[in-house]
Amino acid sequence: MSHSQPQAHSTASAPAGAISVSRRDLPLSCPPPNAPVWNQHPRVFLPIEHASDGEVVCPYCGAHYALND
Repeated sequence: MSHSQPQAHSTASAPAGAISVSRRDLPLSCPPPNAPVWNQHPRVFLPIEHASDGEVVCPYCGAHYALND
């Protein structure tokens, strides 16, 4: 199964600067599997689908992800 890299863009449901992801991107990991610098830090899986506000922040690099659906 192939996962596309989440796209960095803002939507009405994602705060400015957040990387917008959809349920098809789950399970969410940082860095994403197709990231150009995939080995910038250990891959961590972020349970965004369980976050009450649909947002998570990577504990290593501070990337902010927002679930848009």
